[in-house]
Amino acid sequence: MSVPVVDLRAALTGGSAERMRAAAAIDAACRDIGFFAIEDHGVAASVVDDLRRGAHAFFAQPPAVKLAARHPVAGTNRGYHAAGGEALSAAMDAPAPPDLKEFFHVGPVDVGTDAYYTSSEGRQHFMPNVWPAIPADFGRAATVYYRAMHGLVRELMRLAALALSVDETFFDDKIDRSIGTMRLNYYPAQERAPVPGQLRAGAHTDYGGFTILSGEDMPGGLQICARDGRWMDVATTPMRFVVNIGDLLMRWTNDRWLSNLHRVVNPPVGDGRPRLSIAFFNHPNYDVTIECLAPPGAAKHPPVRAGDYRDLKYAKTGLTAARERG
Repeated sequence: MSVPVVDLRAALTGGSAERMRAAAAIDAACRDIGFFAIEDHGVAASVVDDLRRGAHAFFAQPPAVKLAARHPVAGTNRGYHAAGGEALSAAMDAPAPPDLKEFFHVGPVDVGTDAYYTSSEGRQHFMPNVWPAIPADFGRAATVYYRAMHGLVRELMRLAALALSVDETFFDDKIDRSIGTMRLNYYPAQERAPVPGQLRAGAHTDYGGFTILSGEDMPGGLQICARDGRWMDVATTPMRFVVNIGDLLMRWTNDRWLSNLHRVVNPPVGDGRPRLSIAFFNHPNYDVTIECLAPPGAAKHPPVRAGDYRDLKYAKTGLTAARERG
């Protein structure tokens, strides 16, 4: 079993027939395992390379330098987070030792001036980003990458709409002011054996819509859970993005699509290489009510507000949506 690969070139440049073929391929993958990979997606290699280079340079610095890029309020989903502060499996109510990773958390980079952004609730989701002083180009590269992913998600959601037999632009006004975030996950070289049950990232599902991952092809990487319960390695590279669906999109499709368990495993003993992955987590606008796309009376889940759902998941893993303070 392997993750299907969808070439987006024809869907992005062709007509309705080409778009429907891509939509059907995405639908089949999301029904089966909830993961697919995309090629020819239109994101320039320079956009990916610039951020990966800056991220590697940032994480290679001494701890004291990285800690200077923390958000001043502990647990806030911006800036640098040191290793030992999160266990992703806790969001599944499965306590485990802390994950063996550091990460840098980036929020929306384009913030408007109307009440959606500036209200008390809006400020919780659109707080300023925290950028490190070194490397100097880090913030610019992260901003360019974030914007590229935001545009790519719009195209993926239009294909999703075709797959789900709703108007192609159905999702446009529900993700145009997304509270999506981006994580640069850095898995340091393991100098000692992990404690029992400790992984680079414990088994979890994602919380929102589509996740787009740019990874590296080396040991100690991504695995997904097959329907028979076996864990399956997923090959990742910087430019072949791996896409999966999150819990809210699963609810939105009335469980037609699967938000699947995945994890990041430890490298073999003696493999001293670190690993970097960049995960972009699209999440609907915080004020959107997610209602199942289902005939009357057939919905499997009650409506839920997008922002409230993510706050609940964050709280379980030790992150918080920043509330008004001071």
